[in-house]
Amino acid sequence: MSRLKVSIVGGSGYTGGELLRLLLFHPHVEVAQATSESKAGEYLYQHHPNLRKRTQLQFVSQQALQPCDVLFLCLPHGESQKKIEHYLKLAPRIIDLSADFRLRDPALYRRWYGHEHSAPGYLGRFVYGLPELQREAMRTATCISGVGCNATASNLALLPLVRAGLLDTGRPIVVDIKTGSSEGGATVNPGSHHPEKSHSVRTYAPTGHRHTAEVIQELGLNDVHLSMTAVDLVRGVLAAAHVFVRPGVTDKDLWKAYRAAYSQEPFVRIVKDRAGLHRVPDPKILAGSNYADVGFELDPESGRVVALAAIDNLMKGASGSAVQAMNIMCGFDETAGLEFPGLHPI
Repeated sequence: MSRLKVSIVGGSGYTGGELLRLLLFHPHVEVAQATSESKAGEYLYQHHPNLRKRTQLQFVSQQALQPCDVLFLCLPHGESQKKIEHYLKLAPRIIDLSADFRLRDPALYRRWYGHEHSAPGYLGRFVYGLPELQREAMRTATCISGVGCNATASNLALLPLVRAGLLDTGRPIVVDIKTGSSEGGATVNPGSHHPEKSHSVRTYAPTGHRHTAEVIQELGLNDVHLSMTAVDLVRGVLAAAHVFVRPGVTDKDLWKAYRAAYSQEPFVRIVKDRAGLHRVPDPKILAGSNYADVGFELDPESGRVVALAAIDNLMKGASGSAVQAMNIMCGFDETAGLEFPGLHPI
């Protein structure tokens, strides 16, 4: 099988760097180009030092971008939609990691992003990029969106309960999310300044986070609320969804729901042990991997369930899911290039 040529628009940031790390080792693709307007002419490894001696490619300007088989867009939110027609002329398959094409409804986009979409006619062409939710649609897709890392953790925590119909839908759902600093991207801001960030636990979006829209869209939940807190961690998201289940739901029912949802999923692991340090999901041990660890705990007296999901925000929450989606779209083994299990200890 000849290798597909893939290129990355916006390859100098964190998600671009993760894509390069994955794609340079992928058995079925060849990285053709990676763009950066500010770093054109510089070697990739000068900004992604872990790739030193793995590639001699240099960043190019978008003006030098050539046609390819799959084009990944890693641009800041709001940029892909401005030139989507141009990008579709360069490649028959597009995967956009920004938020530009995650929502199918222009009204929902306007509500959560505060402005009209520049290319609303293209929203319906993009398949939402979480394989656990949209695998079958991905098989015939030519355009796939990225996923929000916080939405991914929330969706994976809640999916078994939704599919099994166990939720008490008359109660609100609150998802408390702890995030690492890499979620903010590679651009420096006052909040990422080391004296301000170090040793902090800082709530930055107690209500109204935009990734809520992806949970509403993909799981059909309306009374769901994400609350965001940044912790002193570089990589990782831990979502703790506080929900109430229908009267009479038991621990056995929850096990059945989680196994039904995830027993065949290559990158979702149920973590619910009776003892031990790692008996619940922990994002620390997932750094660099495409796995999502999920778990749950039931309070039988109140019917409250805490549904947990841990991921690496740059992997399963961004670049890893994008490569998994590419594998499905292109007919490769779904796990190709994504087998790394993470490190322990780290």
